[in-house]
Amino acid sequence: MKTTLHKANSRGKADHGWLDSHHTFSFASYHDPERVRFGLLRVLNDDIVQPGEGFGTHPHDNMEIISIPLKGALAHKDSTGNEHVIKTGDVQIMSAGSGLYHSEYNASKKDEVNFLQIWIFPKERDIEPRYNQKSYNADERKNKFQLVVSPEKDIGSLWINQDAYFSLVNLEKGKDISYNINKKGNSVYLFLLEGSITSAGENLGKRDGLGIEDTNEVKISANENSELLVIEVPMK
Repeated sequence: MKTTLHKANSRGKADHGWLDSHHTFSFASYHDPERVRFGLLRVLNDDIVQPGEGFGTHPHDNMEIISIPLKGALAHKDSTGNEHVIKTGDVQIMSAGSGLYHSEYNASKKDEVNFLQIWIFPKERDIEPRYNQKSYNADERKNKFQLVVSPEKDIGSLWINQDAYFSLVNLEKGKDISYNINKKGNSVYLFLLEGSITSAGENLGKRDGLGIEDTNEVKISANENSELLVIEVPMK
């Protein structure tokens, strides 16, 4: 088993006034040659956007982009005609494919929005751009994994153009759980949203990340009530 620990306070940071962003991996003006990606996981940004502010229209292509609001609501608009708002409890996925333009804004004029922006390299290039979102019940991830993104269609999760799996779990203090790799050759990246856990001999606090390779099972113990995102991705 091989592990890579990224403590929350070691992340890149960008403060633009309207945007406070923490980058787990190299992004924009933050570049660390040791932290460019974890397998096919390219970007993991923890963004806080001020009321009424946001990202103006900009292009993307050949990237799977997942957005997960942790607090507040985010407005999305893209060149394929999609115009939606996602809020806490929702997960959004966009296959940029052959290319599109989109914008993201805080849907509120008075409250901040905090969301994760995650990029995964695609399995097939230049597919037709597509968009989807779904609401998930947090009660269904209490002390068990709730699959929210997967390459399998019609099983209740959002479809991704890659052999990647996203799961959320809310663990109560003292509980243990094991995550089993879905596809041989994949590895997992744990990103702790809240609380404190121990996994692979490492203690993780809020917004710490841990990459775990060369194993078929990952054991996780909650030191306090915790909320965790598990990202399983191919390494190449």
